[in-house]
Amino acid sequence: MIDKNQTCGTGQDSMPSMTCLIHVLEEWFGVEHLEDYWNFANYLLWVFTPLILLILPYFTIFLLYLTIIFLHIYKRKNVLKEAYSHNLWDGARKTVATLWDGHAAVWHGYEVHGMEKIPEEGPALIIFYHGAIPIDFYYFMAKIFIHKGRTCRVVADHFVFKIPGFSLLLDVFCAIHGPREKCVEILRSGHLLAISPGGVREALISDETYNIVWGNRKGFAQVAIDAKVPIIPMFTQNIREGFRSLGGTRLFRWLYEKFRYPFAPMYGGFPVKLRTYLGDPIPYDPKITAEELAEKGTSGNVWRHFYCHHG
Repeated sequence: MIDKNQTCGTGQDSMPSMTCLIHVLEEWFGVEHLEDYWNFANYLLWVFTPLILLILPYFTIFLLYLTIIFLHIYKRKNVLKEAYSHNLWDGARKTVATLWDGHAAVWHGYEVHGMEKIPEEGPALIIFYHGAIPIDFYYFMAKIFIHKGRTCRVVADHFVFKIPGFSLLLDVFCAIHGPREKCVEILRSGHLLAISPGGVREALISDETYNIVWGNRKGFAQVAIDAKVPIIPMFTQNIREGFRSLGGTRLFRWLYEKFRYPFAPMYGGFPVKLRTYLGDPIPYDPKITAEELAEKGTSGNVWRHFYCHHG
């Protein structure tokens, strides 16, 4: 009678390759019934996969809180220097940017195409598509700080400023909640500013078709006109494949419109390839109206182009 190892060694097809491999491993490690352990491990993976997919998006929030803890430690360590230096937080920003850039490279192979379109100095308004979790924008801010040495201000939803512990993080990374006059002031001061016209509503309602949920929002266009700055459109390929939201259901849409808080659960955290594309700047034109500029930004937007050609 030919034993299992002899059958594997002769390369006969009488035994499937996986079964053969299991028998070889059993022989090497002196373990019996390894196939049963393998099947049990597969069963556990099948059972817990839905739970893992629900937990992974909140791992991003965990990383944000780790960042906040680091900033608090950094602040305590440098409390005496704060009175003498206007650039106290540059070291912290550099450290945090490096850590997030490393996470982006390892988990998503993150790339930015068109970084040269971000000016080395001077203002610009960046408009971007809002994913279920805007982790692509966190990565993008890290890239800008590392490669351009610039901080990109961003307009965040009001509810973000109510999250416990987030105030220091928002202050250090220059997040604001408006109003329009503040946005114009920032741009006139020569800074970069990012706005997602769709905001949280787009994060919840949009889906894998990347439909734009702007409604009648034209405030970003008026900001660009008042500040006389170019608009740079931004889109990240696969951001909806990385994270998904259940906010499109009637219940969660009603809850958001009622309380202005994103109650909808998210799932995902898939290690998909993320590529951020920056479109050609839309230059300031004194003859154009806010409605026309908003329409121009929508009809020729970079996310539609790259979704159709690279999605």
